Amino acid sequence: MTDSISAFAPASIGNLGVGFDMLGLALTGVGDRVVARMTEGRDVAIAEVRGLDGESHPYLSTDPKENTASIAAQALLSDNHGTFGVELEVHKGVPLQSGMGSSAASAVAAVVAVNGLLEAPLPAEALLPYALEGEKYASGGLHADNVAPSLLGGLILCPEVLLPDVIRLPVPQGVSAVLLHPDLQVHTAHARRRLAKSYSMQLWLKQQGLLAGFVAACCSARPPPCDFAIPGLRVGTGGSGSSRAPSPSSAQPCRTRITSPKTPSGRTIFWLRFVIFAALAIWSRRRD
Repeated sequence: MTDSISAFAPASIGNLGVGFDMLGLALTGVGDRVVARMTEGRDVAIAEVRGLDGESHPYLSTDPKENTASIAAQALLSDNHGTFGVELEVHKGVPLQSGMGSSAASAVAAVVAVNGLLEAPLPAEALLPYALEGEKYASGGLHADNVAPSLLGGLILCPEVLLPDVIRLPVPQGVSAVLLHPDLQVHTAHARRRLAKSYSMQLWLKQQGLLAGFVAACCSARPPPCDFAIPGLRVGTGGSGSSRAPSPSSAQPCRTRITSPKTPSGRTIFWLRFVIFAALAIWSRRRD
């Protein structure tokens, strides 16, 4: 059995459309990598946290009680009676407070790496509760819409009432994710506090109907209706009333919009589009 394992976990978009706290999508091309090494004892330690530039991260702590990677790793070892300790190296590929599941990616990469060191590794689905322990530290709540897609890939429906079970949804053919990443930082817990304490029955029923329609459309491989975003449930830089989020009209020409621009708990603004040309259109308009 090896005494060192490296694991990669992709970035993700949570709060997808009207799936607040329950719909998430994994992203390709960017993510966090964690190296786990066996040590004597039973403790989890962090040797270093490296940022996008390869240098020591200026903000993320190496205190094992204050980092999502170590918290998740400790939860896994404690629950599975690990006979060893672990030292972690965290290499951040997802910008901090970006709305791309940065804290979730670290937690997932850590539990996957540490799981590989166990004498009897657990299946991927069984790692979800441990990765969520790390995510809870960063976000202050139990929601798996970043952790689940980062761990399992694809499009995931993961309402809290079903956890630790989740539902994998098929992604309709021809759909592309388009992300813009402005120079902003939005803290997850702070953004969530901006939400209203209650919502009307009319808005709640509308949300239920649109969520059901989104799930049904994915499962039937049919294009979803034009807009699945509810302005009253948007928070962060793309929140209702925000003047800093670019208009979806900047992405023309496009046939169908699945989600309006929103950043549920970070700065990344995204759309799901049915034509890949949308990405080129947005890029051209933003450069101008």
